[in-house]
Amino acid sequence: MSDAVHLLAYIEIFPDDDLSSRAIARSIVTNPSMVRSLMMDLRKAGFLKTKQGSAEPELAKKPEEISLYDIFAAVGMEHHLLHVDEDTEQKCPVGGNIQGPLAKAYAEVEEAAFAKMREISLREIVDQIKEEGQLA
Repeated sequence: MSDAVHLLAYIEIFPDDDLSSRAIARSIVTNPSMVRSLMMDLRKAGFLKTKQGSAEPELAKKPEEISLYDIFAAVGMEHHLLHVDEDTEQKCPVGGNIQGPLAKAYAEVEEAAFAKMREISLREIVDQIKEEGQLA
């Protein structure tokens, strides 16, 4: 997810620079094929416009219209934020009874995290990057 946010922020901040998957991959410190895969996910979600054979991606929505949760969902983050270990000793009073309470607590934490992620926009992230990087 961090790489997807990075990619979108890079495109928003440097719209007139080299936006090839190779250039973006250098910024993320990954490989261009991973960047292309992320771009495909973000394009399918309606957040990115790309042209085949052209290194000119652009945001399809305004950064303030894209939340961190939107990006999380776009890149197929279908796992839970927290994981209950199912491999515990079932004969133990703790090991045999911890999964239910933990699953309930983790679900509450996850929903609170998702609610917060829905409140934070890509615009906020971009603005903070510009401020910290002293970019105009």
